[in-house]
This record gives sequence, structure tokens and C-alpha cells, in this order.
Amino acid sequence: MDANTAQVRDVLARGKAGERVRARGWLRTARHSKGVSFLDLTDGSCLAGLQVVCGPELENFESEVRKLDTGCAVEIDGELVASQGKGQSLELRAIRLAVVGWAGADYPLQKKRHGFEFLRTIAHLRPRTNTLGAVLRVRNVAANAVHRFFQERGYVWLHTPIITASDAEGAGAMFRVSTGEPEEFFGRPTFLTVSGQLEAEIGALALGRVYTFGPTFRAENSNTSRHLAEFWMIEPETAFCDLRGNMALAEEFLRYVLRAVLDEAADDMAFFDERIAQGVRATLEHVAQSPFAHLTYTEAVAALEASGESFEFPVKWGADLQSEHERWLTERHVGRPVIVTDYPKQIKAFYMHANDDERTVRAMDVLVPKVGEIIGGSQREDRLDVLRARLRECGLAEEHYAWYLDLRRFGSVPHAGFGLGFERLMLYLTGMANIRDVIPFPRVPGYAEF
Repeated sequence: MDANTAQVRDVLARGKAGERVRARGWLRTARHSKGVSFLDLTDGSCLAGLQVVCGPELENFESEVRKLDTGCAVEIDGELVASQGKGQSLELRAIRLAVVGWAGADYPLQKKRHGFEFLRTIAHLRPRTNTLGAVLRVRNVAANAVHRFFQERGYVWLHTPIITASDAEGAGAMFRVSTGEPEEFFGRPTFLTVSGQLEAEIGALALGRVYTFGPTFRAENSNTSRHLAEFWMIEPETAFCDLRGNMALAEEFLRYVLRAVLDEAADDMAFFDERIAQGVRATLEHVAQSPFAHLTYTEAVAALEASGESFEFPVKWGADLQSEHERWLTERHVGRPVIVTDYPKQIKAFYMHANDDERTVRAMDVLVPKVGEIIGGSQREDRLDVLRARLRECGLAEEHYAWYLDLRRFGSVPHAGFGLGFERLMLYLTGMANIRDVIPFPRVPGYAEF
């Protein structure tokens, strides 16, 4: 092991007694006994810390080591030895310790559990906690798995614009981009994007297979535990693909990411299972291993109406499914993930492919136990005349979508895609209760530090 590059995770995983290493990091705790100090060192590379034993043979033992406390940054050269204590097989016997950065007595993170609401008030320090550190490592593994999945299947990562003149959702909850001057900087009203889907269709109809993975924005004045003003979206788009192919891709994708997190972040997932949401690993294993069921919206509504359940929101054909309905379908009706298709067109976006019954569109929602909807998508409307009629039905000006209509005029082909909010996925993976705690720097109404 290179003494100049050892991380705590490498020391704990591959270190051997008698080996010399250099470790750098921050102190979770410092316990000073008579003639010896025990330091719990972390560098953020893993959940576990490395115990460091410091004795009076260190030249700065009295002058500095005995004054160390939680939060101090240190660099330590030492020798790995078999640990006499519980919880670790190896510990580091310090030969040299240098204090890189002191932490004052008012350092707010101490050896106790801090509430998540309190940690949001010190978001610049909260990544140093066990929970937020584990969140960010799982987030990293999941993001890496997203890219691997699509890259392995020939998809091109497309960087869609953050500033856009198009409203993909037609919801109107968009942040206006302005310099404050009367004239428009771009010559027309522009907004922060709510989705990269429309631009992804441009990419798919040129490159065949593309995906987006980047920030999106919603100007909803909501302070719930499920909403952010800035969040990340994953949106693949596939040319020459129908709804069935889209469903297969979504199922394969979700399985892949769950499997990667369970295998590659096992220690952090064990932490979430023990400390945050008991059973979260079993839930993810179930989804990763179970074949997804398929139901049409009409079949789902019929099952809900015949269930005998007293739902908070009434069930009727034409109304959107609520979380309680989606969870009943996955947890009680089929006992596994389910993909619901062919929703009424009046509750879905203008770009979804109309079915021949003129009542439904080729939409799909992937529902999973404990949460309900986690992925939403559709086959896109590729017929020019039908798309024009749909824009009129939705009260959208055709001239604002001239370029989108051009895609149907010049070599149109069937194509499909879906969207997955990355932070919603992170809630599901970790069992965390508030979406503000699964993103490094949350943006919500009234709060935008950093």
C-alpha cells in the first residue's frame, strides 16, 4: 500500500498488521485516557472509521495531541497492528501526527445523533455526519450505475439546455430567466428547464439512442418532504421504439441500478437498513429480483374499485392514480412491481401517442412497493396531424413548437422514453424520509445558500 495515498477504506479492506501507512482525515471523536489517546479518524471514503492510538512517545503528545477534539484535521504516519478493542480488526499506532486544521470549541457536530432538521441549518458541515456521508456515497454509486447502464447499451449522453423556451410539461411552474432589463436577453421569454425530454427527442431522431442526466427546476411554492425547486432527472429517449420496448428498458434499468447499489455500497446500505429504515434492503432485493407485472390503467381502476378498500381519494376512470392506489396495486394486488399503461389522454401530456380508442394514450408508470410511481414515460406521438390536433386540444400555440413539429415532418419514426427523478430514486434507495436530505445542496422556497 502506498503510504502517501492510503484511504481509510483501503486500510480497513486491504491493510495488514506490520504495514506502514499514512492516513489523513478528520476526527469523529478524541478520547484521552491516562498516558494514551484514542482517535477515531475518518476521511469520508467509507462508513467505518480508523482507530488511531497515540502514546507519549510522540513529540507533540502533550502540546497538541492531548488537545485534539472532534472535527480536527490531522495527518498521521503509523504502523497497522492487531486491534485489542471491539469493532475493528486493525488499528493504527501513530508514529507521527501533524495537526492540519484545528476545530474550535463551537464545532457543532458532536458525538451524538443530530436531527435532520438541525443538520439542514448547517448544510455546509452535514456531509461529515455518518448519514449524509452514506447518502452521498450511495448517490455516487447510483449515478455511476446510471451512466454505465446506458453507455453499455450504446446510448449517447446528451447535454440538454438548462435555459429553454419550451415547457415540456405544460404546467406553467417554471422559473423565468431575466436580467431585470425590459428587453429579453434571448429575444423571447426563457425559463429554467423542467425537463430535457423534448430536446432529447431531437437527439434520438439523429443519434438513435440518447439519455439526459442533469439538473431541472420547478417553481412550485411547496415545502413538502417530496419537493425540491432544483433536482436531477434521468431521461432516456430511443428511436424506433414503441411502448413495449420502453417498458422493457425501464424495468431493466431499475433492476440494474438497484443491484449496483446493493452490491457496491453494501456497508452504507447496511447502515440505512439498521439506522434509517429497517427492511429497506429486503425491499430493494425484492424489486431487483421480481418480474414486473403489467396492467392497463382500465384494469388497475377495475381492481381498485373491486378491492373493498376505503381510499382517501375516490377511484374512478379518468382520475389520476394517487400514491395510496399505486401502493395497493404493488403491495396488495400483485405483490411486486407493476407497470400501468394506457392512461386517459386528458390526464397526460400532449406529446404522448394517442391510441386508436381516442380515449387513452401510450403512457406508462412504473410502480414499486412502499412508494408507488417511480418512473413515468410514454411512446411519443410521431404523427404530425395527430400532434397538431393534440396541441390545439391542450391550448398550446403551434408556433411555439414549430421545431418539435419539424421532427414529425422530416423523417419521423416511432420513439419512446421515460423520466426518473434522481432524488426520488435516492429516497427509495436509502429509506430517507425527506428529499432535502438526499441532495447535497437543497433548493427549496426560502432557502438557497451557497
